[in-house]
Amino acid sequence: MYKIELMTDEFKNHLIKKHQDCVGCPSNETIKSFFEEIMGLLFPNFSNKRISNWEQLNGKIEEIKSRLVTMLDKHPNLCQKSPSILSDDFVCSLADIESALQLDIDAIYNGDPAAKNKEEIIRSYPGFYAISAYRIAHRLLALGINIVPRIITELAHHRTGIDIHPGAKIDHSFCIDHGTGVVIGETCIIGPNVKIYQGVTLGALSVQKKDANNKRHPSIENNVVIYANATILGGETIIGHHSIIGGNSWITESVDPYSTIYYVAGDNQVEKTKKQP
Repeated sequence: MYKIELMTDEFKNHLIKKHQDCVGCPSNETIKSFFEEIMGLLFPNFSNKRISNWEQLNGKIEEIKSRLVTMLDKHPNLCQKSPSILSDDFVCSLADIESALQLDIDAIYNGDPAAKNKEEIIRSYPGFYAISAYRIAHRLLALGINIVPRIITELAHHRTGIDIHPGAKIDHSFCIDHGTGVVIGETCIIGPNVKIYQGVTLGALSVQKKDANNKRHPSIENNVVIYANATILGGETIIGHHSIIGGNSWITESVDPYSTIYYVAGDNQVEKTKKQP
């Protein structure tokens, strides 16, 4: 059996110093609870308590604001601005977040014949959960808050297998069907009314650190469908609007609007067709 006495004093002092210096972020559980409080406010299906009047509603909003202020006050590395001002800005943005998520719900419901009702989507669809985490995290990141947004999307990644970087820019009416294995990179731009399936990667051609501030991930224009396990790479790659990307396609160059791209098994190549608008 391992004996603690075998640890050197130098290593013990090293660990103590690490703990003393750790002021960068609240625990993952604290951030998860904060995210779930927001979801419970916006969607009662996520909450065990129902709000019935303005007093209760204002109390819940103040609770969320207070939790964010506390996190930011206790961990000054998380932001450069006043925690109180940032928290006010965030709670004021909840109406826009909820509105965007309602459009996402509509897109998922209209795009999935298996969806019996919208409550089913809210309570059980991994795509909706991951998109919700992204939209909340993206707003926090836009306010200049560090670490917390990434942990929120990573919590969703752990639960759903869907990895969306909070820095991506995703427009309204976004649908992820099934979703496991989806990867959406930091500088990806996705237009409205886009639908993607499981295993899709919207990634970078280069992963060198010197490219950190460059656009590394593709742009997907409006009304595009991307089928399972397609891989689209590169910051200069644009998928034109109203295009269809077939399953297992590998794309590293731009695609014209109204195109259909599909992988031909056995020929190891991608075929392109273009339909008239």
